[in-house]
Amino acid sequence: MSDAELVLRSTRVITPDGTRAASVAVAGGEITAVLPYDADVPSGARVEDFGDDVLLPGLVDTHVHVNDPGRTEWEGFWTATRAAAAGGITTLIDMPLNSLPPTTTVDNLRTKREAAVRKAHIDVGFWGGALPDNVKDLRPLHDAGVFGFKAFLSPSGVDEFPHLDQERLERSMTEIAGFGGLLIVHAEDPHHLATAPQQGGPRYADFLASRPRDAEDRAVEHLIAQAKRLDARVHVLHLSSSDALPLIAAAKAEGVRVTVETCPHYLTLTAEEVPDGASEFKCCPPIREAANQDLLWQALADGTIDCVVTDHSPSTADLKTDDFATAWGGISGLQLSLAAVWTEARRRGHGLQDVVRWMSTRTAQLAGLGRKGAIEAGRDADFAVLAPDETFTVDPAALQHRNRVTAYAGKTLYGVVRSTWLRGERIVADGEFTEPRGRLLTRHP
Repeated sequence: MSDAELVLRSTRVITPDGTRAASVAVAGGEITAVLPYDADVPSGARVEDFGDDVLLPGLVDTHVHVNDPGRTEWEGFWTATRAAAAGGITTLIDMPLNSLPPTTTVDNLRTKREAAVRKAHIDVGFWGGALPDNVKDLRPLHDAGVFGFKAFLSPSGVDEFPHLDQERLERSMTEIAGFGGLLIVHAEDPHHLATAPQQGGPRYADFLASRPRDAEDRAVEHLIAQAKRLDARVHVLHLSSSDALPLIAAAKAEGVRVTVETCPHYLTLTAEEVPDGASEFKCCPPIREAANQDLLWQALADGTIDCVVTDHSPSTADLKTDDFATAWGGISGLQLSLAAVWTEARRRGHGLQDVVRWMSTRTAQLAGLGRKGAIEAGRDADFAVLAPDETFTVDPAALQHRNRVTAYAGKTLYGVVRSTWLRGERIVADGEFTEPRGRLLTRHP
């Protein structure tokens, strides 16, 4: 620890080797050592002792719609990254759609980076997009540093980001596999969606029937078959249907290179509790029944589902009408994701070590962020300090994202984030933020 500029201490530090009392030495924004709690501190090093509050690695959220530029009235880098920091997230990767232009060419990526560079309170990376007509742009985007490519198998909800049919999915997957890239997929089958009842109106039961589980199941089945045939690396986004889990488990057992995420809202909210007309609960695929949720938790525990991400997808409040058919589909969860997942995880007998694995370690691994996701020497000194046994009641007025619509309003959650640190600098504490210090990240070979 001789070169340490900063030492962070806690009786509960979550490391890859378990939770223990430790001193974490930091120099030049990097963790240089994880030592016993009472290790000697070099002269001149600053010490921050968090007592019994938990020191955990900053969360890595690989599924965020920032919508900037172009739809910044929906969200923006300034507000999204403040909300993330307030919730203990130190890295996010921005989705390629809902901004204008979408991140589907190198020029559009440059526009996105210019919008973010002076507004990011945390580190930000970018996904590229795979469209029916941009196969030629995929390799240049990969070389420019995007972390992978998002595709939809059903309509995305915005005209500028059309979905891929099975033939175009194969073309894009072949191209991406050819340079060792990652394809991340919104997996709902358009034919099953088209034949589902589409009644519209305020009843949540009608909306749920319009996005049936078999639409997810068949899309996942087709995706796995393509990935197996092409030996491609694919990632299933925001899985909500537990019926797809046996397909995924079997594919993993066969060696198919497939990973899977789910989201806090699928793990903590249930269809039975959604009031009619409450489109703050609308997302696609939808929040399903409690029995389905139990199976998602089992799949997290056994590794069939790899990680948990927010799919933060905000809009202006006027787009959240009481008609589930026409309301914008998306749940804003950046600031509350850690607390929401921890509240339910602790009830089900899981520990914070599990939450860190799902929301930091494995998400960092998914994106190839070798400097993120763990408290160990050689990683970036990104941390969240959490009071895990304290509770708070969600007040929309206290949220940092631009449009303070939330499905969690009024809920009492466990886990208060005391402070968040980025490369050894405290960027938020007790609701007070520094100026933006985030960096724009690129994929490393």
